[in-house]
Parts: sequence; C-alpha cells; structure tokens
Amino acid sequence: MTFELEGDGCWLGRVWNPEVSGPSVVTAREGRVLDITSCTAPTVRDICEMEDPAEYVSGASGTDIGALDQIFAESSAWRPLAPIDLQAVKACGVTFAGSMVERVIEEKAAGDPSRAEAIRRRVGETIGNSLRNIAPGSAEAVRIKEALIAEGLWSQYLEVGIGPDAEVFSKAQVLSSVGHLAEIGLHPVSRWNNPEPEVVLAVASTGRVVGATLGNDVNLRDVEGRSALLLSKAKDNNCSCAIGPMLRLFDGAFGIEDVRKAEVGLRVTGTDGFILEGRSDMTLISRDPLDLVRQTVGPHHQYPDGFVLFLGTLFAPTEDRDAPGQGFTHKLGDVVEIRSERLGVLRNTVNLSTECPPWTFGPSHLMRNLARRALL
Repeated sequence: MTFELEGDGCWLGRVWNPEVSGPSVVTAREGRVLDITSCTAPTVRDICEMEDPAEYVSGASGTDIGALDQIFAESSAWRPLAPIDLQAVKACGVTFAGSMVERVIEEKAAGDPSRAEAIRRRVGETIGNSLRNIAPGSAEAVRIKEALIAEGLWSQYLEVGIGPDAEVFSKAQVLSSVGHLAEIGLHPVSRWNNPEPEVVLAVASTGRVVGATLGNDVNLRDVEGRSALLLSKAKDNNCSCAIGPMLRLFDGAFGIEDVRKAEVGLRVTGTDGFILEGRSDMTLISRDPLDLVRQTVGPHHQYPDGFVLFLGTLFAPTEDRDAPGQGFTHKLGDVVEIRSERLGVLRNTVNLSTECPPWTFGPSHLMRNLARRALL
C-alpha cells in the first residue's frame, strides 16, 4: 500500500534503526526518508525546543535511508515509531458536544452497553442539540447546568464539557506511545471500547505550539463508565496510545489555523467484514486548541521537555456491530485508519495489551543508547 505525505510539509519523526538498536530522528523529503540524528539534535524533543524547528529540519543534512513508502511499510526493518520521545503525553477529554453526550451515557449506563440506547433516548429528549453552541463557562452554560441538575441528568462529563475547566489528563508514559503500523492494545477486562481519532499538538516547554500530528486515544467505555476514578486504567495501558505517522511542523505552509479547520477521518475494518467509518470536524470543537494548551501548561504546571496534547474527538460510535442495542466495540484484528488530508494516515491493528509487544525501551535506555552512539 502506497504511503504518502503532503509534499510541501516539514515533517519530523522517528524510526527504529536496526543498525544501532535504537531510534533515529528522521524527516521526509520528496518521497525519501533522511536520518538527521546529530549531536546538535539527538532527540525530537531537542528540535521542538529550538527557536524555529521547521527551519532547522528543512535545512538539516542527513543520510538517505530509503523511500518513504518502503520505510513506512509493514515489512521494513526501519519500523516507524511514535514521532515524539521525551515529551509528556497529555490528552483532553469531552471537548466536543456530540462525544460529551456519549460520555454522559457511559456514566449513566455504569459501563453496561445494553443499557446505553434507552439512556441515549432520554438524554437526547432532555438535552437535544442545546449544547452545540454553548461557550464553556458562560452564563448560558450555568443555566443549562441548573436545568440538568433539576432533571437528575447532571454529570461530571458535562462539568468539564461546559464548565470553566477543561479535562486534561496524562494519557501515556514518556516513550511508551506506539507509531504507525504498530499494534494498539485493549486491556483484556474491557468488553465495550472504541478508537478515538484525534489531532495531537506538539508543544515546547514554553507553551509554544510547534506542530501537529494524529493520534488514537484508545478508549475503554465500560471501564471509565463504571467510575471516572478508573480513568487511568481505561486510558494508560500497554500500546494504548498511538501517535503518528510524523509531526508536521508549523511553517509558512501549515499552522494553527489549519488545525482549527482540520477534518479527521476514521475507518475500522474488521476481520469479520465489518466496516465502521466516521469523522471528527475540528470546527465543531467547544474549546479552542490554544485555550486547551493554556490550561495544560503555565505557572501552575511546567513541562521541561515539552509535551504533546490530544485535543479530543467528536467521534463516538453508536452503530450496532453484533446484537441490536449493543453498539460498537472492537474485535481483535481490527485495522484502524485515522487520516487527515494535511497530516497523513495513522494505521494500527487491534490486539490485547497483554498480547502486544511489551514496552521495554524507556528514557534510561534511550540515554544509554545515545551515549553509546556518541550523541550525548
């Protein structure tokens, strides 16, 4: 399958380099992949902290390691990695009205998909489309909150959806994210789960957004639905965070306005012949991406190595896959494709977290590997 990235983009990523048993920092130019790892910038983090990351990457010399559609192919020994390394991995939840309602349903159903449809009808009759144009934290949002409390439908998800404070949580550990073509993991206790296709921002330690990519914030609806205090169990498991294929750095051809109007498409293809398609339209987000960044970093919280931030998704699948009223859930072997015209495609295959390759290469391993290569 041909793999392409928009030709005028300034791309930054990582691949596993079998020659050094460690990661290489790479860029893509004219259909080729160049290894640009150097003492000046041995990590993606170092490049993102530069005054102008795009200028550095576009001018960096490197070693040609092969064609883009070969390196980003199933059979390549230079397998793609998540295009981040030392950055923290943060995520925002409940940033779209449509998916916010589904979070309420998860909570009211206590994680039981068989109860979801009846609750969906009741919530829809009460809320309808009244939330779509509500500014979080506004006087109108306060009035709706009071009405929902009176109906017995108030939820912690509505609090972060239309209240003043966004939900920002830690999605994954440093260096634990997987990249394009990797397996993505579901905790084996889950019976109701789905992909979450999202735009992911790359943010420097100063709070400056330097680029964007795609991500899959794999979601265990039954686990989080039982209790929001199980969020970490629902979100942070082996191979449960996919990011890629590469970072598109902000430059004259691509910036935050392109993120604000991006469309993110999703296609799930099952070994049973089932196909699910959907999309997430960033123009419908309830909170501006830069506001979400400001709520993540500042005097209240610092990230010396920067961070990436999942912006949330509009997508919340309700289509029945098996029995009527059961909705959608993953099956092992599902191929998940997340794509956006200006950010490329992120493709992964679903497995159990306990069956995916274990995470064994952490920050200490990276530091030792770079030291052996005389890059530190």
